[in-house]
Amino acid sequence: MKRITFLTFLFFCFSAFFVFNASAKTQLTYANFFPPTHIQSKLAESWCREVEKRTNGEISIKYFPAGTLLKAPQTYDGVVQGIADIGMTVLAYSRGRFPVASAIDLPLGYKSGVQATRVANAVLNKFHPKEFNDSKIMFLHAHGPGLIHTRNKPVYTMADLKGLKLRGTGTSGLVAAALGASPVGKSMRECYQMLQKGVVDGSLHPMESNKGWKLGEVVHYLTLNYSTAYTTTFAVFMNKDKWNKLTPAQQKTIKDINAEWSVKHGEAWDAADKAGLAFFKSKGGKVITLSDAESKKWKAAVAPVIDGYIKKADAKGIDGKAVVDFIKANM
Repeated sequence: MKRITFLTFLFFCFSAFFVFNASAKTQLTYANFFPPTHIQSKLAESWCREVEKRTNGEISIKYFPAGTLLKAPQTYDGVVQGIADIGMTVLAYSRGRFPVASAIDLPLGYKSGVQATRVANAVLNKFHPKEFNDSKIMFLHAHGPGLIHTRNKPVYTMADLKGLKLRGTGTSGLVAAALGASPVGKSMRECYQMLQKGVVDGSLHPMESNKGWKLGEVVHYLTLNYSTAYTTTFAVFMNKDKWNKLTPAQQKTIKDINAEWSVKHGEAWDAADKAGLAFFKSKGGKVITLSDAESKKWKAAVAPVIDGYIKKADAKGIDGKAVVDFIKANM
């Protein structure tokens, strides 16, 4: 009888051990708006799998692309509130909420996604913006030069933009207005149909979107307005409570992966720009290069956008000029 009781006790202990281990596994969710076939979506999913791999399965992450868990404009708040544990979205979709980080998007003449991503994380590490205090920022990344694409009208000069409706959000909308066009503030997910139906005459977006979002099928002209090229900053972030519940070893592992993946995202933007340009041309798209004189006119025209940012930042107690100067020095 005693032997049976002892064996029963051992069985209970082993069962409890395995139940404890099973319950100790951390399960997280990751919300993203990019379609699953987009390179940035694939990288986000590979980040999830890398976290699982390097934590030896202690952390598992269920990935939700294409806005299936949270739509892009609601992703940041959704992660803060715990609807998702991790998210990626465009900061400009929450206009005015991220005053320091919004400087990254300014039309400062970006040349590549690697450059823009490096600048974005340099700003994050230099200024440690309080605007992110309600989440745990993993890293930032940013696309290559945002350029003007049009459906039916080629744009060689600023005069050609007068009267055109161009889709653009956040800074890209301000750039469109400064150059004489009428901005239409809609998300990238809505862009294809708007162009296809003629609701807008064009769009400001990086070349990658011509393939990544198939926009090369509905735009026919691309103007290389590099002097006014902006970027769009994307953030990967985590719910603070979920982050704080991770062990120090798990947090270090994720930080190491973040450092690697931010670089991968920047490189992917540039690779995608090349693919997007090739796709655009394969559809019969025409590329237009501005003259040097015209390029200088465009640069002067968007200068008030930069000055406007500085004034608004100063009004919020942020040294806007210091942020802009830092970005220029690190480009």
